[in-house]
Amino acid sequence: MTQKKGNGRTRAGKDADRKAGPSSGSLPPRRVRGGEDSGSPGAGVVERVVAKHHGRKRALIPILQDLQEHFRWLPPEVLDEVARQLGLPTAHVWSVATFYRSFSLEPRGRHTCTVCLGTACHVRGGAAILEHFERRLGIPAGRTSADGEFTLERVNCLGACALAPLVVVDGEYHGQMTETKANDVLKKITPRKDG
Repeated sequence: MTQKKGNGRTRAGKDADRKAGPSSGSLPPRRVRGGEDSGSPGAGVVERVVAKHHGRKRALIPILQDLQEHFRWLPPEVLDEVARQLGLPTAHVWSVATFYRSFSLEPRGRHTCTVCLGTACHVRGGAAILEHFERRLGIPAGRTSADGEFTLERVNCLGACALAPLVVVDGEYHGQMTETKANDVLKKITPRKDG
């Protein structure tokens, strides 16, 4: 008969736990579409990014940033693979990815247009600029175009109030935005239609 120890667990139960290995309290990881485990490159991308950050758990945010830059969003199977490779609970990786607004759990366009509607930008016509972008791109704020070319976002403040109204396109700041300037910016990133 097995003796019970202080916490009420039997020695046999503890041995079984040890053999089973650590439990992260998470679901089994999904395979990364395109991952090496599934015969495609997605898991390989995660592995390279994790290796770039020396597999450090504390590098979770930079790892997610690099992966989002590569995929243009954070697919669920990528988040699960990050958790697996870093040895973190899946719930922890998901909580970080959902906490920060800069991470996207939905596919994003090749080009991102962000219109500021903070107080200074709003007072100087930011809402009209947003409406102009919505008309020109054919999508409402918060959406990605069906062809995957554009994502249009609105934010409460970009912290550059002296440049109001402000628009950021693919990371480049465009201050004192007008509809004419918006047309010029969009011309540079809109694919030409022949005909």
